[in-house]
Amino acid sequence: MHPALQGLLTILIGVGGCVGYFYLSNIFLDKVLFPARGPHTGRNINRANLIRPWLFLAPALMALGLYLAYPVVETLRLSLTDRVPGGGYEWAGFQNYVQMWNDPKFGEALFNNILWLIVVPALSTAFGLLAAQLTDRIKWGSVAKSIIFMPMAISFVGAAVIWKLVYDYRPAGQDQIGVLNAIVVGLGGDPHAWLTVPFWNNFFLMAVLIWIQTGFAMVILSAALRGIPEETVEAAIVDGANPFQIFFKIKVPQIMGTIVVVWTTITIVVLKIFDIVFAMTNGQWETQVLANYMYDKLFRANDWGVGSAAAMVIMLLVTPILVWNVYNARKEMR
Repeated sequence: MHPALQGLLTILIGVGGCVGYFYLSNIFLDKVLFPARGPHTGRNINRANLIRPWLFLAPALMALGLYLAYPVVETLRLSLTDRVPGGGYEWAGFQNYVQMWNDPKFGEALFNNILWLIVVPALSTAFGLLAAQLTDRIKWGSVAKSIIFMPMAISFVGAAVIWKLVYDYRPAGQDQIGVLNAIVVGLGGDPHAWLTVPFWNNFFLMAVLIWIQTGFAMVILSAALRGIPEETVEAAIVDGANPFQIFFKIKVPQIMGTIVVVWTTITIVVLKIFDIVFAMTNGQWETQVLANYMYDKLFRANDWGVGSAAAMVIMLLVTPILVWNVYNARKEMR
């Protein structure tokens, strides 16, 4: 079957199935299960209204259970077992976690993730806030915002390929196709294999995610800045405040809630970072991160126990931040 026709049929079947489910479930609820007739009409209508929301939520809850809850439970089970060579699994308790903790590569991945957590959310949010403030003050601000936001439309792997070309290295004396080395050589310096320099290569990888996430931070924070009451800014100007005082003492405190939400959202992205590291260094030269470590153990070493333990560590790190983020978002909506 032609892919276009296959895609069209998938859409028709999916949409038709949803419409059919909601239509038939309403008929079943109102005509068969709780018919609105007879001496118990009022009670049946109330019961049907109580069940109807859950009936509509059932497909989403089933999907969440299948694709979210079940994998978490299964991953937890795998992290507490070892695969037997002849097939099957045997109980291992926390042995996989102990083995993972004693692995130097896990320590490297944990250290690098902490480094990413310190640098990327801070710089992405700061650059996004700066871009939001500056683009709102120029006539062609909408064009500038579009350019800054454009990296968000690129996949992480695509961005990694672009920046890998930026960092590309050729031995001295050869033409440098990497932009960074071309600039260094043009200024009279020597080319470097940037991605192989321990410790500092982590910052070269972070630059890719900062480049992507700055646009996201800028859009959210720009909307927050536009929502600041003009009266507070005008009052500060009348009192003699300079632009820096207005920005840091008037505007920033009023959007601090939004800044925190942006910060924590980027933090969650950083904790799950995989694509950029995998595509650019594959965890070599001391650039390993937790998600790439998990991938190596699961699909390269075929060690499902330690790989699942690494996945549980990532989930445990992400969950408190996610819960706190949702809590703050709901608190702001009240």
